[in-house]
Amino acid sequence: MAKPLVVDDFWRKAILKQVDGLEYGSVLITVHDGRIVQIDRTERKRFDPAAETGDTGK
Repeated sequence: MAKPLVVDDFWRKAILKQVDGLEYGSVLITVHDGRIVQIDRTERKRFDPAAETGDTGK
């Protein structure tokens, strides 16, 4: 049976810090034996070359 996950104030703040300002990407929370052990943040940057050059594609 799964152990209940306890998310204390420390982890709440750490998770929110990783999500804050994230426009595109993901936050992965790794749990072992009912405890958070790792937080990974993957951020994606999207670029639109047409928007940068003013090209409308016509």
